[in-house]
Amino acid sequence: MPPAKGMSELARQTGLSCEQLYRSFSEEGNPTLRTPLAVMKALGVEMSARPAGVRK
Repeated sequence: MPPAKGMSELARQTGLSCEQLYRSFSEEGNPTLRTPLAVMKALGVEMSARPAGVRK
């Protein structure tokens, strides 16, 4: 996570609690797809998919 974004601000932007974020991304965490997508959106990051074996 970029240093400019604190966990409290990230929690506010995602609608999740700090505890939920820490728990989701801990070694034992098992987040649903919704959680990392919400974090990515808050950080201004997009994810894309392409067929396996296809390189840019």
